[in-house]
Amino acid sequence: MSIQIYNTLTRQKEPFIPLEEGKVKMYVCGPTVYNYIHIGNSRPVIVYDTVRRYLTYRGFEVNFVSNFTDVDDKIIKTANELGEEVSELTERFIAAYFEDVTALGCKKADAHPRVTEHMDSIIEFIGVLIEKGFAYESQGDVYYRTRKFEGYGKLSHQSVDDLKIGARIETGEKKEDALDFALWKDAKPGEISWDSPWGKGRPGWHIECSVMVREILGDTIDIHAGGQDLTFPHHENEIAQSEAYTGKQFARYWMHNGYINIDNEKMSKSLGNFVLVNDIRKQIDPQVLRFFMMSVHYRNPINFSQELVENAKAGLERIRTSYANLAHRLEAAPELGDHADIWLHKIDEVKTQFVKSMDDDFNTANGIAALFELSSLANTYLMEVHTEANVLENFMSTLKELAGVLGVEMDVQKEVLDEEIDALIEERIQARQNKNFARADEIRDQLKEMNILLEDTAQGIRWKRG
Repeated sequence: MSIQIYNTLTRQKEPFIPLEEGKVKMYVCGPTVYNYIHIGNSRPVIVYDTVRRYLTYRGFEVNFVSNFTDVDDKIIKTANELGEEVSELTERFIAAYFEDVTALGCKKADAHPRVTEHMDSIIEFIGVLIEKGFAYESQGDVYYRTRKFEGYGKLSHQSVDDLKIGARIETGEKKEDALDFALWKDAKPGEISWDSPWGKGRPGWHIECSVMVREILGDTIDIHAGGQDLTFPHHENEIAQSEAYTGKQFARYWMHNGYINIDNEKMSKSLGNFVLVNDIRKQIDPQVLRFFMMSVHYRNPINFSQELVENAKAGLERIRTSYANLAHRLEAAPELGDHADIWLHKIDEVKTQFVKSMDDDFNTANGIAALFELSSLANTYLMEVHTEANVLENFMSTLKELAGVLGVEMDVQKEVLDEEIDALIEERIQARQNKNFARADEIRDQLKEMNILLEDTAQGIRWKRG
């Protein structure tokens, strides 16, 4: 079996064949750090963390890079409003970003380059584009000649003539053509700036990623990814810049995830439904949020609502309960059974189903379906009178392995009960053994008021917080 990736460039699924056998160069556009990330920003972080995990699971060595844009108009505006230095503001929100995405189970990239660390390379890159005739200086600004690049529009599947409709030169811009875009911006008074051959200024947004990709991963990479909103103009402009500079293909596979709606409406500040991850993870278990994101194929839009999140929570708890019950039975010195091979074969079949789903353009929704199937099989097995340690361990290790590919944990840390709760649970056990069911029910209700829920399972009494 080979992995199939839907390539935005060709608009079809293609077998994934990296440039170098067994190795993957992958770049994901990161955040502009002037605020906490919102739930829409979190989707590509979770999606491409999962893609990276799965590629690694399938044996690839992945060099994963995701940048920080730490200088732009919004950053400068916010820093001025707060009376902070740009560097202070960006440091604060880079730290906040890592706190949020770590809570969501996302691993750090192999490199997190910042624009301000690559200023010399950006200036050199722009200089080469000018020398080649793809860019020009105009009163301290530098623009890219869009029409000169013959392949412009190939990612977004638009022609230059179509793009010309509606394009206009804004007040203060000094372009030759309305379609041209800024590579370097002349500094306004009081703005953070860098010296360049064209005067003090700072880079345009699009040039930054082209430079950082080439600096860290080389002229051509395997996968370039980001949100659907970046397809045009950001990624289109990256292609134009990079391929004009190197004369080589910039990225072989382009991946774009769909949008997030909030209660079936587009998320926007004007609608008052702008949800920050830093806020929502205080109300929702971040693992549930991740599981929710995995429940829909990454290219499809996803609707965030309380009901759907609650469904995700219930689904994740179902799988985790199966895992916990397996662990509980394993502790009780399981007896040997006669049907181990049959069950081990069933486990392998589900594992094959999971890999087949994920090989098909990282279909996490079907991958989760395989986890539910495995959980259901485990529950059926636990109903047998005789169980075998090998089968229990295999169920557990496979659940943990496949959930881990999706960035979901099975080993939820046990909470320490205080002495009062511990004593009540023990008293209830004794009451049931003495057939004092009235007292047992009283204790159950008392614990429920304390937000402790008890479950009488075939493996004994289990508890969880409500």
